[in-house]
Amino acid sequence: MPKPSRTVVVLAMPGFQLLDVAGPLDVFAEANRGSGRTQYQTRVHALTKGPLVSSAGVRLMPDGVLGDAAPADTFLVAGAPDAPDTLLPARSIDALAAHAKAARRFGSVCTGAFLLAQTGLLARRRITTHWAHADAFASRFPDVVVDVDAIHVADGKLRTAAGVTAGLDLALSLVEEDLGPDTAHEVASQLVMYFRRPGGQAPFSKAGTARVAGRAALQELQRYVLAHPELPHTVASLADRLHLSPRHFARMFTDEVGKAPGAWLADVRLAAARLMLDANRTPKQVAAACGFADPDSFSRAFSRSFGLSPAQYRRLHAGS
Repeated sequence: MPKPSRTVVVLAMPGFQLLDVAGPLDVFAEANRGSGRTQYQTRVHALTKGPLVSSAGVRLMPDGVLGDAAPADTFLVAGAPDAPDTLLPARSIDALAAHAKAARRFGSVCTGAFLLAQTGLLARRRITTHWAHADAFASRFPDVVVDVDAIHVADGKLRTAAGVTAGLDLALSLVEEDLGPDTAHEVASQLVMYFRRPGGQAPFSKAGTARVAGRAALQELQRYVLAHPELPHTVASLADRLHLSPRHFARMFTDEVGKAPGAWLADVRLAAARLMLDANRTPKQVAAACGFADPDSFSRAFSRSFGLSPAQYRRLHAGS
C-alpha cells in the first residue's frame, strides 16, 4: 500500500463533542475509499493518557498523547461544551502551539477555537466558531476577528469551522484543496451532504429574534406586534398607538429597546417567517402572514438577512 502522504490529527478534550471529531474524520475516510488509496492517515490525540468520554457518553481511546506525537499535515482542535470555560495549563498550550506551527495547516471545529486561541496563534486572524459562543469569544479574545455567520473560514494556514456539523464542511473543503473538486463532490454525494452549503450560520442562530423591553407601554405595544405580525405596521402607525410623534417614538423606542423600531419590526416579521417555514408553510403563505407587501419583497428581505432564499431555507429545515 502506498505510504499516506497526509496525516490528520484531531485533538479531543474530555467531554468532547463526538461529531466534532467523527464528522471530519469520516470525510477524510470517505476520500480514502473513493480514491481507492490511503490519501489520509487519521489520528485522534489527547492531552493526557487514557480514554476520553464524549459529551454523549461514548468512550474513546485516543491514538496518542499530543506532546509525544509527530507533527501532522493537518491539525484540528475539536470543540466541547465546556471548552469556552476551559483554561489550559501552560504545558498544554505549548503542545498545541508547537503542533499548530509545525502543521501545513491547522485550525479548530466549533468551540475548539477557544482552546486554540489560548496559544496566541489566532491574534489578528479571521476565524469562525459556533454562533452561540461568538460574542463570548470576541469578548475574551478581542484581537481575533470573528466572522459570526461563516460556516468555515480560511486565513492563511489557519482553518476554522462553525458549530458541530460545520466540521464536515471544513473537512470537505480540505479534501477539495488536496484532491480536487471531483473527489470532493463524490465524498459529499456519499455522505449525503452539501458540496457548498447554502447560506451561513444565520439561518440556525437565534440572532435577530425580537425581544420585549422598555417601559410598560412599549412592552404592551411590542406584544401586540408579536401577536399580529401580519398587520401593515409602520413606525408611524406604532407611534400613533402611543399618541406620540413618529420622531419622539423612534427616539424613545431606540433608547429603551436598544434597536430602532423599523429594524425591530423587521426582526419580528423575519422571526415569525422562520417559524412558519419550519412548519413547512410556503413562502407565499408566509409573506402574507408576516406582513410583507408581496412574496418578492419577503424573499429579498429574507435573503439579505440569512443568505439564502425562503424556499432554500424551507428545504433545509422542513425537508420539503
